[in-house]
Amino acid sequence: MGVALHQQAVEGNDDGLRSALAGAGLPVDDLTDAGRSFFRFSQGGETVGFGGLELYGEAAFLRSIVVLSDRQGFGFGHAITLGLLDQARRQGADAAYLLTESAAPFFLSLGFRPIARDEAPAAIQTTRQAASLCPASAALMVRSLPA
Repeated sequence: MGVALHQQAVEGNDDGLRSALAGAGLPVDDLTDAGRSFFRFSQGGETVGFGGLELYGEAAFLRSIVVLSDRQGFGFGHAITLGLLDQARRQGADAAYLLTESAAPFFLSLGFRPIARDEAPAAIQTTRQAASLCPASAALMVRSLPA
């Protein structure tokens, strides 16, 4: 059975979110741009990590998934990612995309598969993450979200 976490919406300018992302080397430049939703994930009232998503019609873009360093190794990354996927599916997405430089094996274990950038919908290709914030070396991955 998976780890149960509480999911709460947070603003892009949330200090905890910004600090966690910066500490993990993840982009923070576009957190307050329109169209982004971020969430704090906690267990027993203690924050374990954060995650975000952007919706583009039936395509969701997962981003800013981070587990606090002292909470890593307990399955929280899986729980956060699955929580975001469920949120995206409930909001009408049928596929989720993400970019990663170092976590491809982790996302493969959750059913994502690598694709070429030109295989993604134009809305995903033109996100700030894909167009400028993430290097070209970052792997683009996709997972379908069955209803």
